[in-house]
Amino acid sequence: MSAGPAIVVEHLSKEFGRFKAVDDISLQVRQGEIFGFLGPNGAGKTTTIRILLGLLLPTGGQAHVLGYDVARQAKAMQARVGYMSQIFTLYNDLTAEENLRFYAQAYGLSRAAFRRKREEIIAMAGLEGRAGEFTRNLSGGWRQRLALGCAIIHEPDLVFLDEPTAGVDPVSRRDFWELIYLLAGRGTTVFVTTHYMDEAEQCQRLAFISGGRIVAQGTPDSLKVEAMQRGQVLEVDCAHADLAMKALRRAQAEGRLPLQEVALYGSQIHVVVATAKAPAVREAIARLLGAAGADVYGIEPISPTLEDVFISSVRSQGL
Repeated sequence: MSAGPAIVVEHLSKEFGRFKAVDDISLQVRQGEIFGFLGPNGAGKTTTIRILLGLLLPTGGQAHVLGYDVARQAKAMQARVGYMSQIFTLYNDLTAEENLRFYAQAYGLSRAAFRRKREEIIAMAGLEGRAGEFTRNLSGGWRQRLALGCAIIHEPDLVFLDEPTAGVDPVSRRDFWELIYLLAGRGTTVFVTTHYMDEAEQCQRLAFISGGRIVAQGTPDSLKVEAMQRGQVLEVDCAHADLAMKALRRAQAEGRLPLQEVALYGSQIHVVVATAKAPAVREAIARLLGAAGADVYGIEPISPTLEDVFISSVRSQGL
């Protein structure tokens, strides 16, 4: 593996006609870390990964993966990376073991190397006794872990996981993240895209992307600190959250309350205000919601969640 960062992206752009899917992004991923790339559907996450894999040529800028220029040295780079796409790239009419053998052959593993890795991956995926089952008959969690096994059967230095937990149950998501930590513990760099904020908390560093642009980067804790510098989050616990949201957003739109953000979190509401104004705004919110018929049980300052951070970062960029 090269001595520098695992991934270096500088002013990368990708246009499809007039549509700019990736808009002048820059980032670095350190070797051996779990790097989260977060954003809503259509934000540019998959396009970025496809460029980093050498499957798409960028319109502008450059990217190096494991020291290779992805635009000119894609083939050499691809032998040292793994990729698990949003839709598990498994063959349903093959058994679990046959899928592993297919990918082993595609990556050029010898028979001896395949036999060694086969046992390891079958155990990792929890497929002991099921290696001969057709993939179409496996549960979502087993298919997910098998797809990861296929992506890392050649022991890559870096693995790209594109929304790997989409559509699987919470227990399978948790188990899958244990495997991600196992990989990183062995020195494998993991670049994972997701739109789950609880998964973002498990990454060592993050980049938020929206509308093709990176709007924030850093560790989960540093991003929260930066968000707190922009404003205080007040958590509003009240009756009739729907009425409360309408009243707060109306007051925000009309300039009657200096609210930076208003967002619903389950049965509670998060309001972002300038820190210096927070005490006065708390009282004003209580009066407003009381008059609207949404009895207030409590309004407390809290640390921002990563979802608060993402929303604040997007708004601050005018996206």
